[in-house]
Amino acid sequence: MTYAFTHANILDGTLNAEGIMVPRMDQTILIYEGRIQAIYPSNGTTTQDLSDYEVIDLEDKWVTPGLINAHAHLASSGKAPKEGSKPPNYKLLFSILSKIAAVRSCILKQQEKLAADELYSGVTTLRCVGGILDLDAKVRDKINAGSIPGPRMVVCNTAVSVPDGHFAGSLATEAHSASEAAEHVEQIIATNPDWIKLMITGGVMDADEEGEPGVLRMPADLVEAACKTAHAQGFKVCAHVESPEGVRVALANGVDTIEHGAQPDDEILRLFADRNAALICTLSPAIPYALFPLEKSHCLPEAQVNGKIAMEGIRDNALACLAAGVPVGLGTDAGCPFITHYDMWRELVYFVRFCNVSPDFALFTATYQNAEILGLEQLTGSIEVGKAADLIVCDENPLEDLTRLRNLTYVVARGNLFANPKPRKMSDVEAALDEKLFA
Repeated sequence: MTYAFTHANILDGTLNAEGIMVPRMDQTILIYEGRIQAIYPSNGTTTQDLSDYEVIDLEDKWVTPGLINAHAHLASSGKAPKEGSKPPNYKLLFSILSKIAAVRSCILKQQEKLAADELYSGVTTLRCVGGILDLDAKVRDKINAGSIPGPRMVVCNTAVSVPDGHFAGSLATEAHSASEAAEHVEQIIATNPDWIKLMITGGVMDADEEGEPGVLRMPADLVEAACKTAHAQGFKVCAHVESPEGVRVALANGVDTIEHGAQPDDEILRLFADRNAALICTLSPAIPYALFPLEKSHCLPEAQVNGKIAMEGIRDNALACLAAGVPVGLGTDAGCPFITHYDMWRELVYFVRFCNVSPDFALFTATYQNAEILGLEQLTGSIEVGKAADLIVCDENPLEDLTRLRNLTYVVARGNLFANPKPRKMSDVEAALDEKLFA
């Protein structure tokens, strides 16, 4: 893990006062023991003995911080649904895997491969926000031990939900009271997570009727009890929320990051500010429901209507938060239909297209801003001496065309080098998303 990247054009992840990510041209980056040891002009007066380094001449390629995907689920791959297929019976699947060790082992192997896909696509830090039992933590620990490749992982393990709530009984527990919600948080903490996840509202996939993609499911007293228990032990709380009522309940009772979001109002923006909370914008999962024709998404007509409502809410919440100075991060919600574990670059493109931000701001959000929201800004998110060597390399300037982040020459994660990384891809998903992206 001792490398010297020479003749690199650096986009370091930070913005100047004008909101520009100013490139540092023709630089040398020294990496030693997983950290950035030095940065200096390749053709300047600084000299350094590189005999102990593996020297890699980047020939004016572009280096950015590794991407941070702040919202994903390793429990599924994001494959496209088939025509006429019904949604899986998640409770039944969970009951099987919770009882049969061989099934859990197979799913763990699948999750390890999906984590590697995230890494090979340029994601060097991944937050998993609701999974199967403690499998996310197991993947994290194997990556940290160096036994498998993968990004730095921040995990929630199983989430807390309520009866008839979002993914209740599969990716989330079912709490019937405030005291039980607190107990469930305690039980999840025992599985060694990094964050706690709550499922406060429903979602597009489980809406009861047209026009209600995020009906409030978790009462305020349960949210408060869960947050107080988590905060008392030093854990932050993120929450699935897709309605204005849900956002208000979440923020008023202690949630730290709102996942997805909904139509904002003055009270919601005040609550964000009062709580020093952040929004994680996830445009990717709404796009297939909202924008694909039914013959391609294979969803029900009411799901398409609800998808459009959810997408508008996510977009408008992000726009309002940006205008109000509330921190906004990015995540893909990978694992949802059509949302793969190698497409974080698409979320940046959507952020520019639908939220009217600059490519500079989108890259800043997916790197330094996400690191700050996750409490990792002293470790990663920007290219600075002393920080973790989390870098990606592409041939041309990605700020001129963010789709250039799709194909990378190198990924460096905590100093580990991966040359010509190739995540596994699904051609049908690629074709469907590309048709909408480049229309």
